[in-house]
Amino acid sequence: MTRYEYLRPFAQTPAQNRVLDAALVCNLMQDVGPYLGIAHRTAEITMARMRNKAALQGVSPDNDMTHEVPAPFTVKGTSTLYNKDGEVSAQWVKTQVNENEKLQLIQSAIFDSMADYKGVYKPRKAPKTDNEDLLSCYVMGDPHIGAYAYAAQSGESFDLKIAREDLLTATSKLVRVAPKSNRALIANLGDFFHADNQKNTTTRGTFVDVAGVWQEVLQAGCTLMVDLINLALTKHPQVTVVNCIGNHDDHSSVMLSAFLGAYYRDEPRVEILPTANKFNYVQHGRVAIGFTHGDTVKLNTLSEIMATDKPDLWAATDHRYWFTGHIHHTTKQELRGSVVESFRTLASRDAWHTNSGYRSGRDMFCIVHDKQFGEVERYRCDIRRARNAQAN
Repeated sequence: MTRYEYLRPFAQTPAQNRVLDAALVCNLMQDVGPYLGIAHRTAEITMARMRNKAALQGVSPDNDMTHEVPAPFTVKGTSTLYNKDGEVSAQWVKTQVNENEKLQLIQSAIFDSMADYKGVYKPRKAPKTDNEDLLSCYVMGDPHIGAYAYAAQSGESFDLKIAREDLLTATSKLVRVAPKSNRALIANLGDFFHADNQKNTTTRGTFVDVAGVWQEVLQAGCTLMVDLINLALTKHPQVTVVNCIGNHDDHSSVMLSAFLGAYYRDEPRVEILPTANKFNYVQHGRVAIGFTHGDTVKLNTLSEIMATDKPDLWAATDHRYWFTGHIHHTTKQELRGSVVESFRTLASRDAWHTNSGYRSGRDMFCIVHDKQFGEVERYRCDIRRARNAQAN
């Protein structure tokens, strides 16, 4: 093999292939530019890019690196042991997942989770409504799909199946008692998924107890959201979905919205709001509702954030609310111009939360807003009521 022939698998553009062909012919880099009629510096930069890409994959013969690592990994570092004759005796290669590949892995998992749904969904006939002025908000605080709890450690067991049954049962009970409003809103306040990758860590790298492999959790979560939306469609002609970005699932929350947007693309009755940043807003007549997970901002600054982000919305509304999650317990405070509320989760405590002393209650709400008067009623389903319904 000539000096540059090892670079062939890493030449990915026509320009790179032309420079590599010339290098193989000339065999000296200083001759490549004149051979192609381009600047010598341009040829050097093109070759350097190919060498860098090869080195990231573990191939750099000049440095005794000859073993390519498989995608989606790249080389994080190497340690080479030489004997007294200067020959390689041993070599240790440390790898890491290529940052550019992480999003593609998430997308692939989403596509896998959608496989069972191709061609299945058909638009449903809208139910009759008796109130055009009401908005029914089904508020989910931190579902943590995929969290695992062992009863001996946490007081009760929790896994994918239990999480699904709890959310479906609670939502079903709330849908039954909610008014036949023309519009519904499903508010996922973030941390819908407990982990954000195949390593079973949060986005920031904290290891968490997970029930199942990541692809299984992702598929279960996407399926559950479809079922919750379909449940709301049986009662309400129009359903809007907000998926907040949590601190556990920065990437997965974006992919969840992408999945739902694709799944309901032919259903005009469903609106999936884009998950683009940490703050989301919905207007209903003279009512404004902001949604954020709550991990990146002080809650007492949310009035100013709404007024700054959405001045027209602020000016057009009289009743302004913020729905937040993250802290897993109930708080409510009235600021200048808005009311900020934090919501509990239905999910069980894992070992870390149990050992840290967290003991908040667990429930879910449907909060009803009138276009003119703001919040007019709310319905609550706590975990015991949901579990009692399952038992019966």
